[in-house]
Amino acid sequence: MSTPTGEQQPTEQGERRTRGTFGRREGGDRNDRRGGDRRGGRKQKRAEPQDEELKSWVPVTKLGRLVREGKFKTLEEIFVHSLPIKEHQIINVFLGKKLSDDVMKISPVQKQTTAGQRTRFKAVVVVGDSEHHCGLGVKVSSEVATAIRGAIILAKLSIVPTRKGYWGNKIGEPHTVPCKLTGKCGSVRVRLVPAPRGSGLVASPVPKKLLSLGGYTDVFTSSSGHTKTLANFVKATFDAIKKTYAFKTPDMWKANPLPSSPYQVYSDILAKKEEKKTFKKFSNNH
Repeated sequence: MSTPTGEQQPTEQGERRTRGTFGRREGGDRNDRRGGDRRGGRKQKRAEPQDEELKSWVPVTKLGRLVREGKFKTLEEIFVHSLPIKEHQIINVFLGKKLSDDVMKISPVQKQTTAGQRTRFKAVVVVGDSEHHCGLGVKVSSEVATAIRGAIILAKLSIVPTRKGYWGNKIGEPHTVPCKLTGKCGSVRVRLVPAPRGSGLVASPVPKKLLSLGGYTDVFTSSSGHTKTLANFVKATFDAIKKTYAFKTPDMWKANPLPSSPYQVYSDILAKKEEKKTFKKFSNNH
């Protein structure tokens, strides 16, 4: 039994219990043993596996080879030339330790075949560094772990830069969207409206998570359509965020000469053929 003050007293069986210990074993809270509270999705940073993966990474694209050689300092240099990113290790090089991911939803999907129903799992994952980049990935696989892993890779490949602006006077750091934006997917329409500093993210949990990973702190939102379909809801929000750099405000009107393509500047490096490892064939004839 326990007193109103929370002191421990031995029970008849000799056990020691306190208030709120129902269902808990000795040795701490269940969440403490797991390394923290697991509520709110799968959000954790991975540093060591990424480092091991980068060490054993063999790039297969021109862009990957230049990144491996250290010819790009930031991810924005790639975005300026609109170079397609086909390897997720490129994102790990620039944002590996900053990125955090969150599994928005895992739902089973079924397909009717002649042998019966085939059930697979669809994972929706969002990633971001909570500063200037965010991405969205959707993957279907026969196993949950494989679907999540594939969705994370696709989310990294779809990462876009997030542009911020001001609601009124340009005081301090940019904190909200630069203008009113609308994204759509299916029947869902999401509208992002600039908000004054201190308003916070006035949105439902789905777009709020993606906006926070994109680095926004103050945004008003308005949505319509069947927002219960989470995949379309988060896609519409991501579509609106992608449009932040599609609209040119007067501060972007000045002419900026485009530098030469990296493929042209580093053509001598790309012309070099990498030495392939050759292995002697083993024969059973001795």
